[in-house]
Amino acid sequence: MNGTTASTPRHARKHRPYSDASPKHIGIRAGSVVAPLHPPVRIAEEWSVVDNLSGGRVGVSFASGWHAVDFAIRPENYANRREVVVETINTVRDLWRGNKTTLVDGEGKPVEVKVYPPPVRPELPIWLTSSGSPETFKAAGSLGVGVLTHLLGQDLKDLKTKITTYRESLPEGTPGHVALMLHTFLGPDRDEVREIVREPFSAYLRSSIGLIVRAAGDILPGVDPDSLSPEDIDFLVERSFDRYFDTGGLFGTVEDGAATLEQLREAGVDEVACLIDFVGDTDKVLGGLKYLDKLKNTWRQTIPTGGTEASPPRP
Repeated sequence: MNGTTASTPRHARKHRPYSDASPKHIGIRAGSVVAPLHPPVRIAEEWSVVDNLSGGRVGVSFASGWHAVDFAIRPENYANRREVVVETINTVRDLWRGNKTTLVDGEGKPVEVKVYPPPVRPELPIWLTSSGSPETFKAAGSLGVGVLTHLLGQDLKDLKTKITTYRESLPEGTPGHVALMLHTFLGPDRDEVREIVREPFSAYLRSSIGLIVRAAGDILPGVDPDSLSPEDIDFLVERSFDRYFDTGGLFGTVEDGAATLEQLREAGVDEVACLIDFVGDTDKVLGGLKYLDKLKNTWRQTIPTGGTEASPPRP
């Protein structure tokens, strides 16, 4: 697995537990569980099962949710979803530690329940997923959990400011942890990589047109994404591809990747979550991992012996 720290399956809306046969140093993280859609007890117990199956390698990033249609199963939680995710994190963390919570049974009577089987690791590593809201960074700091974010709709300058806010909000003595999701594809030639990722990454940008419009507020102020014509969308996607290829992903050669990591270190990022499954050609994806491994090994040589809180982000 090229010394990778963790595997983070995306779209964990249903967060089904599963067994894992990967090497024992690989963590299993959810990015992200949309907390307001599920009872906290269910989240805690299902991920405790995964923790047992994996020998104590689970970590979970919680999200408040984005799309109203997703809340068809729990519409009562949509309006106050940001408050619900905070309450859920606190409840899941409490259950993970072996404590009980009070629910109402089928006859309307209070009943105390706890997680079974109990998890292997005593503390659940937790992140709060943010699409760029400064309030989410501040909330993560107040909770003493990590932040999982991306560069779609925000640039590194904005991110650095938000990371500063996050660290200022952390309880005293808590180091915090910022993980940045980046679409990743490395190879021997930058132009070749550009053409390999152009179609699949453009498709991803097209599927996230709402965030793209927000990021393009300088040229399309106050525009409703649903009102855009196909020609407008094509223009935005093409423009955005060039921008994000250069500044919003881990693309190009190993040297390009090292330069990107240096910028992320300066912004305060602790870890890079490399999104590699957006390219449909499995052989090309696997072939690119050797260059990612080379970047990782090259980058580790820049870390001072023993490491510090200011150590570079880990790809």
